[in-house]
Amino acid sequence: MPRTRSADMFPRLVSAAAETFIAQGFQRTQMQDVADVLGVAKGTVYGYVANKDALLGAALRYADGVESLPGADRFPVPAPMEGELAALVAERLGNEIGQLRLVEAVSARRRGPLAVELSEIITNLYETLARHRVSIKLIDRCAPELPELDEVWFGQGRSGLVGVLAEYLQRRKALRLPGPAPLVARTILETCVLWAVHLHWDPARQPVDTAAVPATLAGLLTRGLLPEGTST
Repeated sequence: MPRTRSADMFPRLVSAAAETFIAQGFQRTQMQDVADVLGVAKGTVYGYVANKDALLGAALRYADGVESLPGADRFPVPAPMEGELAALVAERLGNEIGQLRLVEAVSARRRGPLAVELSEIITNLYETLARHRVSIKLIDRCAPELPELDEVWFGQGRSGLVGVLAEYLQRRKALRLPGPAPLVARTILETCVLWAVHLHWDPARQPVDTAAVPATLAGLLTRGLLPEGTST
């Protein structure tokens, strides 16, 4: 008899898989671990994904709600082909980075008053990271165990973004950099990542008005870079 698949199980499976991979990493996570989180038999999980690689692919693709969930006729989701996960991450990185306010400023597609422009860049960077926080945390946790993801994530992803931000800081000659542009760029990025992503998994985190975070970061990070007398 074919397995009955409920409409709400797949999104629950994706969420449980993401949290389990984040907590344990790819190598330590087993299909049974995710089944235990859901309170179902391991065979139920296999009714939705072919194996652990397929489970990771589903979590990367759907956990943040960026892509529409597949229809029931596509279950079980097949295992990704070699290089498919890296291609997925690279494509999403390319799409998101290409739309950043930062890239608009560097390419001169859209410029503005320095204080406003820098504030917009930081706010937009935070909001983009927050929109993808689950997949970012997931890749950051699992990429060191998966060479194909490691190269695209830490190379094209983080290093590439730091490079673009450093280029912007160097081009905007009026800015007062307290150190080398790559160091300042990395500090800005990691501060945004901390608040947009990592603190949501901090077991000791304190209640924070998340709506106030983007403006707070923008004000804090721009104040030391703007010329004296510039209003933030």
